[in-house]
Amino acid sequence: MSSILVVDDEKSIRKALLDILVVEGYKVEEATDGLEGYNLVKSKKYDCILCDIKMPRMTGLEMLDKLIQEGLEVPIIMISGHGTTEDAVEAVKKGAFDYISKPPDLNRLLITIRNAIDKGSLVTETTNLKRKVNGLKDIIGESEGIQLIKKTIDRVAPTDARILITGENGSGKELVARWVHEKSNRNSKPLIEVNCAAIPSELIDSELFGHEKGSFTSAIKQRIGKFEQADGGTLFLDEIGDMSLSAQAKVLRALQEGKINRVGGEKDIDVNVRVIAATNKDLVKEIEQNNFRIDLYHRLNVIQIHVPSLNDRRDDIPLLSKYFLEQICTEYSMKMLSINDAALNELKNHNWTGNIRELRNVIERLVILCDHTIKESDVKKFVFSI
Repeated sequence: MSSILVVDDEKSIRKALLDILVVEGYKVEEATDGLEGYNLVKSKKYDCILCDIKMPRMTGLEMLDKLIQEGLEVPIIMISGHGTTEDAVEAVKKGAFDYISKPPDLNRLLITIRNAIDKGSLVTETTNLKRKVNGLKDIIGESEGIQLIKKTIDRVAPTDARILITGENGSGKELVARWVHEKSNRNSKPLIEVNCAAIPSELIDSELFGHEKGSFTSAIKQRIGKFEQADGGTLFLDEIGDMSLSAQAKVLRALQEGKINRVGGEKDIDVNVRVIAATNKDLVKEIEQNNFRIDLYHRLNVIQIHVPSLNDRRDDIPLLSKYFLEQICTEYSMKMLSINDAALNELKNHNWTGNIRELRNVIERLVILCDHTIKESDVKKFVFSI
C-alpha cells in the first residue's frame, strides 16, 4: 500500500484529500504546515507528498527546497488555491513533480499521484541497479553500533561536513565512506580513494596535488592529483594517520582555503572537494607524539563515525555469514550452501582479529571445502585448526 503525506494548513482541505485517497486505497498521513511536514519526511518514508504552497512557519516551496538539498528522493505535488503561474513554474523548476490548483480536478489529481508514485518507484529501482552495477555493498548488521552508523550516514551525507571514520583494520571504514558519498548531493561526481599508508612519503605530494612537467627528474608530463580528480565530488583519505607532516600541512591548506598547488607549479588551483578521512590509529595519541597536526585533526573531526570491531558486534555474525555465503556461492556459480546454527555459534565465539575481512575469507574457505551444509565440525576442522 503506497503512503501519501498531505501537507496543508486548511483542515477542510486535508480532510477532503484524506477521505478521497483512503477510498482509493492509499495510506494517508497529514501535517498542518511545512515544518511539521518536513520533520515527518525526515523520520518516515512516503511514496508521494501533496503540499500546499502558502503556509505558516515554513512554506511549501521552502519545504521543497530543504528536501531537495538533503537528497530526499520523494515526488512532491504542489497544490494551491492562491498560487500564480509564476508559482507553478518556480515549483517545477525547484524540483516539484507537478503543480495543481485548488480545488483540484479529482481525475487529474489521482492520475498525477499515480504517475508520481510510478516515477518514484522507477527512480528507486534505477538507484538500486546503479549500486549493483557499481558494486556498492550493503552495510550488513542490526547491532546497536551499526544502526547508529546508518542513522548518522543518513543525517550527515546530504551536508558537506567533513567526516573522520575510526575503527580497526578490516572493520568496514571504506564501505561507510562509500555510502556517505552515495547518499550525498555529490554522488554524480567521482569518489576518489587514496590509501595514505600505501604511498611512499616522497610521492604523497605528487599523488594528492599533482605535478607540473619537469618539476622533478621523472616528471616527464603534467599529472593531475587526487584533489583535482575529486573536484565537485568526494576525496576519501584512508589511513590518514600514516601521512607525513609535510603532506598534512598541504592538506590543511586545501581544507582551509579550497586551493591546492601542484608540485613545481606557481598557480593556485581552486578545488571543491568534500574530504572524508579514516584511520585505525588513535590520532589524539599521535598528536601527543608529534606525529599528527592538531589543527588538521580539528579540521577533519567535524563528524566522527566509529566502526565497531567484529568482536564488539558478534550478534551480527550470523547475518554477515549468510550474506557472504550467498555472495560467494554466486561468484563461484556454485549451488547454494546452507550453514547450521551450531556452526554459526562456533563462528560467534571466535576471536576475530581481522574483523569483516577475516570473516569473509573464512566463509569463502568453507564454501570451497564443504558440501551441502556447513556444520560445527567443518568450522572446527577448516577454520580453527588452521
